[in-house]
Amino acid sequence: MARRRRKGRQVDGILVLDKPAGVTSNGALQRAKRLFDAAKAGHTGSLDPMATGVLPLCFGEATKFSQFLLNADKQYRAQVRLGVTTTSGDADGDIVSEQAVPTLDQDQLEAALDNFRGEITQTPSMFSALKVDGEPLYKLARQGIEVERKARRVLVHELVLEDWCDEELTLNISCSKGTYVRSIAEDLGKVLGCGAHISGLRRLASGPYGLADAVTLEEIENLRKNRGLEAIDGLLVPPSTAVEDWPAVELPEMTAAFLLQGQAVQISHAPTAGWVRIFSESDDDLEFLGVGEILEDGRVAPRRLIATQ
Repeated sequence: MARRRRKGRQVDGILVLDKPAGVTSNGALQRAKRLFDAAKAGHTGSLDPMATGVLPLCFGEATKFSQFLLNADKQYRAQVRLGVTTTSGDADGDIVSEQAVPTLDQDQLEAALDNFRGEITQTPSMFSALKVDGEPLYKLARQGIEVERKARRVLVHELVLEDWCDEELTLNISCSKGTYVRSIAEDLGKVLGCGAHISGLRRLASGPYGLADAVTLEEIENLRKNRGLEAIDGLLVPPSTAVEDWPAVELPEMTAAFLLQGQAVQISHAPTAGWVRIFSESDDDLEFLGVGEILEDGRVAPRRLIATQ
């Protein structure tokens, strides 16, 4: 039986999208995929529909590195509404209860926030995208089904109270993968004794990408309309940027040929352990080949390679 040919262009690279509010991550991905007429694309972890901000999208060969971005640290600006608890822990949910907010001073708020700095334990929200038996929790929650979730450890690198006015707090949060900002808001409400939910959320950074790198769907649409596909292709950043903070190794062209055949290779001046970016010295330039891992004997083994012509 003949394989069905995939529709769309071969487009390789990473688009740093500024996701709009009211759109799911997959919805934003599909719109971007259509705009680029791309054959293959994927996102790097869900951002809540109400949330805006940095959502890296991987096209073509860059999808091989999406897992590394999924595992990367994130940064958020969150608006937290004290005194109101919702079913989902954010403004999209139904109000469950409303309570008076106690009179608080700066020291009391900082003391409460200290509970959520450093390594903390969280129980994933039923409205998260975490899957149980292949089904996202939020789909079960919308059916009125609640299942047991395992608590897990996450790391909050920084939690800064940026602003505070009456019942509304603005927090800047830098955290590890898998941190649920809505859970921080809900748990903060419990500590303060008045309940709380996320009233606004913007992702400021995901891994190496920040808002300064991001473009909106409207900007892409306008650029394509006025200047065509070639112009919007220029918005893509190379797949290598997904791991730009990893050590780099450079292989002579002959050694690179063996690595591209799946063989581990020996090179001088390589790191002694861990993962590395791999480049080939070619025509007085460096070509990104993919990523590899240092073996116990010091050789570099290929792990994710870019397809070459």
